[in-house]
Amino acid sequence: MSLKIHHLNCASLCPITGDMVCHCLLVEYTDGLILIDTGLGTKDITEKSKRLDLGFRLLVRPKLDIEETALYQIQKVGYKREDVKHIVLTHLHVDHAGGITDFPSAMIHALRLEYRNIYNKNKILPGYSKEQFNKEINWKIHDVMGEKWNGFNKVNILEGIDDILLIPLRGHTNGHCGIAINSTDGWVLHCGDAYFHSATIKKGLKETPFSINLFQKLVEYNSETRLRNQHRLRKLFLDKKSEIKLICSHDTSEYNACNCGKNPNFIYG
Repeated sequence: MSLKIHHLNCASLCPITGDMVCHCLLVEYTDGLILIDTGLGTKDITEKSKRLDLGFRLLVRPKLDIEETALYQIQKVGYKREDVKHIVLTHLHVDHAGGITDFPSAMIHALRLEYRNIYNKNKILPGYSKEQFNKEINWKIHDVMGEKWNGFNKVNILEGIDDILLIPLRGHTNGHCGIAINSTDGWVLHCGDAYFHSATIKKGLKETPFSINLFQKLVEYNSETRLRNQHRLRKLFLDKKSEIKLICSHDTSEYNACNCGKNPNFIYG
């Protein structure tokens, strides 16, 4: 099976390092839709002071446009919220998981280490918002079992389907992962926040803009692990660039290269 992917920008961010997107994916499969990350949700916009702490709003300066939410964009082209059967999260930071409450019937997938950042901590870590999560969320928590995909650990998300995988990429957060999808145009690896600028992968760490490197350090969980995974992703890009397309969450030029961004109210394949 190969899956059709649509690209969405589910929040525009304006930190001092330059404008960023929240690059999410909408995947068509036989039983419905799968959303890869959600960006900010409708309640993040209508209840911003409750769900988005002041530090986040000052650091990344989100535009908070209801028309950029995944729910708005999906409904704009004729789908219903109930059509989204699964949401797969690279991690649970506010700009990646805020929209899950817009899809109450969806099953929410995450790695166990990341899930614990919300539910096993007495004090919420920076970058997370407990207000974005509620007791009614239908969680499917995954553990790493040791099987491999191109040298990386992998976790099958859906039973019997090998075309969408969790790929652990710790560093930005303790339970951060990428999502590998066997699409109609070949494999796509959504790397989440494992890197923030395409130069990191295409040219090397030394070619990453200084401001981006500084921003990555400000928001990382573990520098050594993050850098090691960035080196591994660069090697994957060099070895498999004709077979696997790598994208991240926040690089605007990468998003535009996917033929996206021309109209925030329409889904582009």
